[in-house]
Amino acid sequence: MKSSGRKRIGVHVGTAGGTWTAVERAVAAGANTFQIFSSSPRQWRAAAVKPEDAKKMLELRAKHDVGPVSVHASYLINLCSQTESVRENSVGAFRGEVERAMALGAEYLVLHPGSWKGLTREEGLRLAAESIVKAVDGIDFSQTAAPGKEFRILIENTAGAEFSLGGKLEQVAELVERLKPCAPVGVCLDTCHVHVAGYDLVSTDGYVETMMVVGDTVGFEAVKVWHCNDAKAAMGSKLDRHEHIGEGTIGAEVFRKLLHDERFAHAAFIAETPVDAPGDEARNVGVLRTLGAG
Repeated sequence: MKSSGRKRIGVHVGTAGGTWTAVERAVAAGANTFQIFSSSPRQWRAAAVKPEDAKKMLELRAKHDVGPVSVHASYLINLCSQTESVRENSVGAFRGEVERAMALGAEYLVLHPGSWKGLTREEGLRLAAESIVKAVDGIDFSQTAAPGKEFRILIENTAGAEFSLGGKLEQVAELVERLKPCAPVGVCLDTCHVHVAGYDLVSTDGYVETMMVVGDTVGFEAVKVWHCNDAKAAMGSKLDRHEHIGEGTIGAEVFRKLLHDERFAHAAFIAETPVDAPGDEARNVGVLRTLGAG
């Protein structure tokens, strides 16, 4: 796939009818990057990727210059749970997520590390790292459906709810550091999560200070994807409620700054905004595209 040099702006899309159909949905929405689930995000069991689906997806991506592709891991996965059976199920499910993402030729697999309720923060961090290491044991990360493409597991920051690993950017950075020896890793930052976790993106000084924290913790280069979501809730509320771009408590100007921030020129910007009416995917991509123009 040859890059057109355009900003990579996209949206989370469905895969009904086959995973390859996600490319067509993304293109129809005006996107040149996208995110999908590789299976139901609310079920443990998942079917393997059909080789013909992966082949068609790669062909369509090349035809339309679409990428990178991000797969979002199941919401059921909790790799730092205090309950051993939950962790074991999560390890197996996460391994399946890695295998499916690689089989599809996706560049990224986004993961919420989980909740350490009932444990200490340090115990939760240790269990998350150990569980991920166990899940990827023996996987050859060079063997993807798209030779020459770089595959990475991206640790996503969370909204800061109590016991949720990743609410602080320092926690994301610590987990990434622990994983570097065993897996290709990076970071996904979510604007709504950053905002409701208490980091100021909105004020001029706050944006500067928050970006200093990003640079000092996870590092700018490690951020491969920004989930671009406005927020229904207030800064610091810890409520993860996404809103259409420019219609929430973050506001359009933050996304304009982010899209023009040269420190993230390498990143993909993918909306996970609500779909309240037909055409909402295209509407939010269009707003981001307009804000990123020039």
